Amino acid sequence: MTSAETEKQPTLLEQMGGVSGMLYSSLPVVVFVIVNFATKNLMAAIISALAASVVIGVMLAVRKGTVQPAISAVFGVGIAAFIAYKTGEAKGFFLFGIWQSVVYGGAFLLSIIVRWPLAGVIWTVLNGRDRSWRSDKATVRDYDIATFVWALVFFARFVVQRWLYDEDQVGWLAVARLGMGYPLMAIALLATVWAVRRADKRLKAAEEEAEAKAKAAEEDDVLARTADDLLTPDMDELKRVVDAESRDRSRD
Repeated sequence: MTSAETEKQPTLLEQMGGVSGMLYSSLPVVVFVIVNFATKNLMAAIISALAASVVIGVMLAVRKGTVQPAISAVFGVGIAAFIAYKTGEAKGFFLFGIWQSVVYGGAFLLSIIVRWPLAGVIWTVLNGRDRSWRSDKATVRDYDIATFVWALVFFARFVVQRWLYDEDQVGWLAVARLGMGYPLMAIALLATVWAVRRADKRLKAAEEEAEAKAKAAEEDDVLARTADDLLTPDMDELKRVVDAESRDRSRD
């Protein structure tokens, strides 16, 4: 991959649609709750949320020049709306997100147990890095900590929102969905950045130390060869001297 291609690679924030995309993706939830509260009509709320997600998806696709934000905007809302329709309850709109949180939390926790912390794996994949960090125990430990923060975020979402779901608190479910969304994600991202910086610093120091050792070894090898050349006689030259002395004796 060339440096130009690396520079063109979208960042994680850009892949999520940027700051505006993150904000827009929350609007269908707000629309669903408002319409459901105002009309007391579940189908009206579902249609309004789907319409909002489609409009937002198209806007993001036009602005970002890619359909990925549009698909993301419609897909999640579509599943939530389908569950709400099948259950016949407004709170069903939040059920997919609730169970999604516990699945994600379990995946992050399991990755720590198997020594493949997802915070490190996902970061290296998104940024095109290698997996050399896995050979350093301290770096793996840092990524374990960041991964555990992510697991806590997802489990906290599940516990709170599941309780609100059981209590039929649709309005507070929306508040929890938004309040425990990007704000908590920002905390987990900070933990990941902390781990990445420590890992990069540590791996860079290790690389510099390895380069210094290689350079020292190369210099020692050159000195050894030079000393060997100085101490080892030139056999061809010595043979010529001996032959010359032999000829001189034969003449005498």
